[in-house]
Amino acid sequence: MSSTNSNSNSDTGFLSRVKSTAQSLTATRRPWRDFLDFSSFNLPISLSDATTRISQNLTHFRVNYTITLLSILFVSLIYHPVSLIVFLLTLVAWFFFYFGRDDPLTVFGFLVDDRAVAAALFVVTVIALVLTHVWANVLVSVGVGVGLVILHAGLRSTDDLVMDDQESPYAVLLDDVQGGVYDGF
Repeated sequence: MSSTNSNSNSDTGFLSRVKSTAQSLTATRRPWRDFLDFSSFNLPISLSDATTRISQNLTHFRVNYTITLLSILFVSLIYHPVSLIVFLLTLVAWFFFYFGRDDPLTVFGFLVDDRAVAAALFVVTVIALVLTHVWANVLVSVGVGVGLVILHAGLRSTDDLVMDDQESPYAVLLDDVQGGVYDGF
């Protein structure tokens, strides 16, 4: 009897964790209508403008870009069932270690940046898929995905983006000015 109660408690705990993870994912993901707003697309005026746009858009839409890359990778594996199963297993790791965390990841007392977590998960995903002998599919889909992400990030104007200062790629510079540390003016 007590094992049944502990199983139902663990099931309830697991389901509540999945629910909170899904809510966290939708909170960090930017609305797709903002991501795909065609009125915000135009050519950058210079290379400097393009790199600034790419940097700001990669920061602002990082979850959307990650979902886009993983979706392209998923579609490339449709005709490879073993690789698709391996991909879905790594997707569970993405769900819990990247998309579903509200708090920073701590390993051995050190805080791990979200970009490092995404890079590590990306490497694990690619290695796992290459080991299932679909390296050509992985290479092509990652190349296409990265190309589309860079193209979108370079062409999407950042004028209408509302970013928290801490989310900006220039947050370190803004901290000095806003925190009163900078007395240059």
